[in-house]
Amino acid sequence: MIRCLAIDDEPLALRQIADYIKKTPFLELTGQCESALDAIAVLEKVQVDLMFVDINMPDLSGLDFVKTLENPPKTVFVTAYSEYALEGFRVDALDYLLKPVSYVDFLRSANKIKLWFDTHIQKSDEVKSNKEFLFIKSEYKILRINFDDIKYIEGMNEYIKINLSADKPVMTLLSMKAIEEQLPADRFMRVHRSYIVNLSKISVIERSRIVFDGKVYIPVSDQYKSNFQSYIDKNFLT
Repeated sequence: MIRCLAIDDEPLALRQIADYIKKTPFLELTGQCESALDAIAVLEKVQVDLMFVDINMPDLSGLDFVKTLENPPKTVFVTAYSEYALEGFRVDALDYLLKPVSYVDFLRSANKIKLWFDTHIQKSDEVKSNKEFLFIKSEYKILRINFDDIKYIEGMNEYIKINLSADKPVMTLLSMKAIEEQLPADRFMRVHRSYIVNLSKISVIERSRIVFDGKVYIPVSDQYKSNFQSYIDKNFLT
């Protein structure tokens, strides 16, 4: 099931998209919001795979809303104005629906999106289940990085810095989102917008910070604190 969030400031249009989601077998409605600001609050609490977002909304437009998200769910823009289509695709929208939206148009778009999810999730799962390493391009070289050798990964604007147990750190031109998608979820966890840690390398936690080598302090931000605390609780001996 693809978990969906519908966002539109027009109640009738919002109800229509929500109803379309509900009647489509492979989609699940996890929430509906009448503003982008409400949607931001929902995204902090609910896992969403796909958003249907109206572009013209007060306070914060659908386009600006998606641009503010660090790791936005996949997006389909819904609007009455065709001139926004190009700008929508510039923020990696999967599709664009022009109002008024018929269920035939909605289902055609949904089927295309399902194909995208099926293809990409399958590829991602294959990578995670069949590899114990990654190949990374760094300084005109291609380096093999074993998952077991990674202590933590630090985001540095357009680059990431992979800190290793024995060797010197490796810098590569890559986003945090891209590297996170390739790491085994049961072995690595994002604890901050700028940090991903190898869970097996954690030995000291102090005041909501993970301590490496007694001198590197990695903060656990509020956005990721709940997941990290759940991991600690499951492995805590009382």
